[in-house]
Amino acid sequence: MNDVSELINLLNLEQIEDNLFRGQSSSIGSPRVFGGQVLAQALQAAIRTVPPDRTAHSLHAYFILPGKLDRPIIYEVEHTRDGGSFTTRRIKAIQNGRPIFNMSASFQLDQEGYEHQIAMPNVPQPDELPSREEISEKNQEGWPEHFKNFYNIARPIDFRPVEYFNPINPGKHPPHRQVWMKSKGEMPDAIGLHLCVLAYASDYNLLGTAILPHGDVANFANVQMASLDHAMWFHRRFRMDEWLLYDLDSPSTSNARGLCRGNIFTQSGQLVASVVQEGLIRPFQSR
Repeated sequence: MNDVSELINLLNLEQIEDNLFRGQSSSIGSPRVFGGQVLAQALQAAIRTVPPDRTAHSLHAYFILPGKLDRPIIYEVEHTRDGGSFTTRRIKAIQNGRPIFNMSASFQLDQEGYEHQIAMPNVPQPDELPSREEISEKNQEGWPEHFKNFYNIARPIDFRPVEYFNPINPGKHPPHRQVWMKSKGEMPDAIGLHLCVLAYASDYNLLGTAILPHGDVANFANVQMASLDHAMWFHRRFRMDEWLLYDLDSPSTSNARGLCRGNIFTQSGQLVASVVQEGLIRPFQSR
């Protein structure tokens, strides 16, 4: 996908029946469906069943089986609760008659309350940094050809890492990094679309943070990585076609799993979302 309009088209699910939707897939260079795509489509399916005065404030998801790129995905939405302030939906993604993904999402009326937030890290601004594509063009010497093809595929999100780590030879680093991101192209005003595109983008860069302390022996070419679960909380309104800072860390890896966290800030410093994910991380040869 060259720009966000193609991602928005991917989120335009076909309604089959009440609470039943069909989605297609787009490759990001992997043989499996990208987890962020399933997150975004599942959230969009839930949004289609919720009153327009309610906005998603959290989601909690499990990736059960890898999705197949050549098959549509069916999203079944269960109306769990419709309360005075909160609405809850449970979404099941199905391929070949089997669930590949489960998610619960909660929606809320806008309400007044107390406010506080942590401060945004002090980092260079995105206009001062090269894009992911510009960086990769200069640093692909010695990369396997299949990995070049994966890394160079067009994406609908502009990522600008604050610090570059070579994915084939990263070296050892603390498990903490920041990446600026925004959609390639302007988006409509509908807040639901911005939430879905952020859910899509949030699945990038997380598990890569967990291997930074092990970069002397682990890299993207010799480690199997897959999302196991994913949780998000949306705190404040934002636009995905304006720069957002993804501040990532990984407090622990053990038992072939890595835990990763992220806070997402606007360029002006507002905390708009938080993310937690655990993923499979193990050397290919140990399978």
